[in-house]
Amino acid sequence: MDIVLRATAMFAVVFVVLRLLGKRELGQMTPFEVVSLVVIGDLIQQGITHNDFSVTGAMLAICTFAFWSVALGWLAYLFPRLQKGLQGSPRVIIRDGRLLEDNLRRDRMTRSEVESEMRLAGIGSMRDVAWAILEPQGKISFIKRDRDAEPARQEDNDGPTG
Repeated sequence: MDIVLRATAMFAVVFVVLRLLGKRELGQMTPFEVVSLVVIGDLIQQGITHNDFSVTGAMLAICTFAFWSVALGWLAYLFPRLQKGLQGSPRVIIRDGRLLEDNLRRDRMTRSEVESEMRLAGIGSMRDVAWAILEPQGKISFIKRDRDAEPARQEDNDGPTG
């Protein structure tokens, strides 16, 4: 029972720490951050199992983490009001070709990171973006502008007169 209680406490700590890291860090991790997460995983294991190196102890710890992951998923599903706190919410970072600096600052993202993601999505200019949305999982969704729907310029409407 001790392992289950420690696993529950560690699950809560990991959950809070990962939520505090934000979306960007989880979506675009550097090699150092990956190694840090592996080290954190080892530290968590030591904190949960303490001196219990048995297979039963490891299974209890893993099952406890799995239980809380599933339980939080079900809570977010059954109670939509909890979803934002448990899973995060998407944030608009580009609207009509304009970068929303305040929203970038909230997630500690830079313009160059957004531009890099745009290039990976095959978009060359911010003017071509109707919407860019930073998803809760850390990925950016881009919706291109519909060039056909833009208002025509006056000189385009002046056809031949005669």
